[in-house]
Amino acid sequence: MTVTGPDFVALQVTDLERSAAFYTGTLGLRRAPAGPPGAVVFATTPVAFAVREPLPGVDPAAARPRPGLGVALWLAADDSQALHDRMAADGVTILAPPADTPFGRAFTFADPDGYAVTVHDAR
Repeated sequence: MTVTGPDFVALQVTDLERSAAFYTGTLGLRRAPAGPPGAVVFATTPVAFAVREPLPGVDPAAARPRPGLGVALWLAADDSQALHDRMAADGVTILAPPADTPFGRAFTFADPDGYAVTVHDAR
């Protein structure tokens, strides 16, 4: 038996439709044609990404200082600087400004639940 790597990433969120609207409207992700109940799956590659209702016993709003602390979630974009500029103008909380990294230009923002998400230029 061999594990080949990440195949699916989901964030447990407090308001499914608010988060789905953020990821589609602000980031431009497209919803996948189908997904399980209580989740919105996006048509991302190479790894599927989703937001979902919390599992029993999980309260993202109670996580301090933010949910997902210690997990690095990076999304690829064709122009991270332009995305940053638009998000900052729209009032999205920017946790780390754009900087050149070994993975291209990147910045980190907080999503509606406070998850830290980094966007970098796809190569």
